[in-house]
Amino acid sequence: MSDFIIHVDESDFQYEVLQYSMEVPVVVDFWATWCIPCRVLGPKLEALAREGEGSFRLAKVNVDENPRLARQYKVRNIPVVKAFMDGHVVSEFSGILSDDSLRDFVRRLAPKPEDLLYAKGASLLMLGEFEAAEDAFREFLSLNNNHPGALLGLVRVLLFQGKGKEAQLLLRNFPASSEYSTAQTLKPVANAYVEMEGAPITGDHPLEAAFRNGIRLAKRGNVLAAMDGFLDILRQDRHYREDQVKDIFVGFLALIGDSHPDARLYRQELSSVLF
Repeated sequence: MSDFIIHVDESDFQYEVLQYSMEVPVVVDFWATWCIPCRVLGPKLEALAREGEGSFRLAKVNVDENPRLARQYKVRNIPVVKAFMDGHVVSEFSGILSDDSLRDFVRRLAPKPEDLLYAKGASLLMLGEFEAAEDAFREFLSLNNNHPGALLGLVRVLLFQGKGKEAQLLLRNFPASSEYSTAQTLKPVANAYVEMEGAPITGDHPLEAAFRNGIRLAKRGNVLAAMDGFLDILRQDRHYREDQVKDIFVGFLALIGDSHPDARLYRQELSSVLF
């Protein structure tokens, strides 16, 4: 045990957990000596508590020795982990989480100072302040250099600013994660930006001219206008440029994000054109 990890029982739970959580988050691990999964989860929680150096307290409750606490908090299977803040349960899980999910569980309770940079970048991205968002994501990534969410955020702000080459490089080396699929969807956008670098605006065919104009508009940040132009192309030729237009349009949808107020409408328009 350390200063950040304690055993608690029915006699001191009120002080060591409920009252203590008024100042610092307390994570309570309900366990027993006979519980095999507890032997896996317990050391992981203890390692995170030592790593956190006081950002949260880990309190371990043996359910065999403290049945009233187990009944009070409705612990029916173990391991069960409950997080307390301001004297109340604010989050919980049962069983064993993956290492990443367990770290996220703790991080939400006791965020690191640099996590504010990530939140700042995400908010500025939604507000359309792309240069400031880029700065925030870059500063965060200087401290967490392979964070998938921040890498995806940086790729999006780069594409909104027409910076295809760096976005292309980041996407080429994107780490395996829940964000990987979205990152792959953005690849056709980055590739088109690079392909059209220095190319003339006009083309020999009206659809080619419309395609190049759409890429030019997107690189200038006018993604919705580019999407409108691409829909017009698809209405005339659903497979133009061997489906490149369709793939880029899907990439534009990933670029604006599902939270964009027009995202659902553009998805419907795409479906009506293709099907």
